[in-house]
Amino acid sequence: MSRAVRSPQTWLALGVMILLIVFPRFATSYLISLLTDVLIFAIFAMSLDLLLGYTGLASFGHAAFFGLGGYLLGFMARNWTNNVLITLPLVLIGTGLAALIIGFFALRTSGLPFLMFTLATAQMLFGIAIKWTPVTGGSDGLSGVPRPVIGFGENVFKFGAGPQYYFFTLFFFVVAYWLMRRLVHSPFGRTLMGIKSNESRMRALGYNTWRYKMAVYVIAGMFAGLAGFLFGHFNRHVSPETFYWTVSGQVMIMVIIGGAGSLTGPALGAALVRLLPSYASTYTERWHT
Repeated sequence: MSRAVRSPQTWLALGVMILLIVFPRFATSYLISLLTDVLIFAIFAMSLDLLLGYTGLASFGHAAFFGLGGYLLGFMARNWTNNVLITLPLVLIGTGLAALIIGFFALRTSGLPFLMFTLATAQMLFGIAIKWTPVTGGSDGLSGVPRPVIGFGENVFKFGAGPQYYFFTLFFFVVAYWLMRRLVHSPFGRTLMGIKSNESRMRALGYNTWRYKMAVYVIAGMFAGLAGFLFGHFNRHVSPETFYWTVSGQVMIMVIIGGAGSLTGPALGAALVRLLPSYASTYTERWHT
């Protein structure tokens, strides 16, 4: 048996995976809905951690890609198709291009200017979503987003609510976690950590740090777009609030609470931040405090 198979982390991950798979058999529909929401925001938090925890880029406008992923999905699903084999690639391409454009300008700054530029970009998209009523639905957003389907012709499967959509989300959570884990443990990921630690030294060693930061910014934007895609199908509604600064702030809190620089940390932070209000609100009306 290899060392990787014997490691405690491997057994822990396997145990968590088994619990997530059997969870719907013993949980109520409300708890299944809550955990689905947690998995979506875990993907969102892990995508920000690629920037904040591994590269040292404190983005306060990461909701731009989360909201854009939701709106791209909502517009296509309502007006064209809700087939995930078509909508998901287009959402990933769209959010990746948006991250490429935003990153081209944002990454020419650093520190507080970078944080403020990303915040301004997300707020600009929030304003567009409010004003561009024929496309975005204005302040009401896009409602009636259909559940996803997969397949072509007669072989089409429609994902319903509850356990079906939970497993749909769980699949993408596992894939996203696996891909991001492979990324951060690759030479590319080690370079990102070097940039976070000492960017000047990395430049002196011959690394084009701007290109590495651009690449991870685009990748993080695509994963955030995936979370927005899942959130749009989950709520069957997309609103301008998905772009708002409070969403960026909430996901940053998830990363900080869970521990930046560890993919499992932001996932646990997402669980805490999303579940705590539901628990606290049953005891007090001042649950925000």
